[in-house]
Amino acid sequence: VEGLLRMFSAADGVTGPINLGNPVEFTIRELASQVIQKTGAKVRVVNKGLPADDPRLRKPAIEKAKQLLRWEPSIPLSDGLDRTIAYFRERMNG
Repeated sequence: VEGLLRMFSAADGVTGPINLGNPVEFTIRELASQVIQKTGAKVRVVNKGLPADDPRLRKPAIEKAKQLLRWEPSIPLSDGLDRTIAYFRERMNG
């Protein structure tokens, strides 16, 4: 959100696209494994074939965000997942 706010309030002359993502690459399987481990969900991961045009790498280049917005991710994935899971648990139980 901080990156979006900085992009929206940037001075004239800053144009996109500007990648706002985490340059630490991980697979969807790794993400799913972390979510399952953190939530204790009793689910099974099912592998499906990738679409022909699916990108092989999902590592955003954030140099433009660093340079023009003075922004880079500050919350590690694990911490972000913990916060998100806590938020939804509170909403579901509240």
